[in-house]
Amino acid sequence: MPSAEEFTEVQESAEFGELRRSYRSFAFPLTVAFIAWYLLYVLLSNYAGDFMGTKLFGNINVALVLGLAQFLTTFLIAWWYARHAAAKLDPKAEAIKSRMEGGE
Repeated sequence: MPSAEEFTEVQESAEFGELRRSYRSFAFPLTVAFIAWYLLYVLLSNYAGDFMGTKLFGNINVALVLGLAQFLTTFLIAWWYARHAAAKLDPKAEAIKSRMEGGE
């Protein structure tokens, strides 16, 4: 088991800093964008009732389409993050873990 000093050393390393930057540069902007998109939907639902009630075809209106788009974007973001993590984050994290466990 690595000591507290070894954990601190890894935390302060350039390699760990790059891992953290890779995660943050993906997660933070996407989180802000999704929250803005969600709040736009809520605000439109509260203050633009006529627009949201606009029928697109049959009984399908703008509110229903945008509401379903919320689910779609949630799944797309999860899929995109899984691909990003597998390609960029996991190899860096595995290298750090391997070194900490004495595998390298």
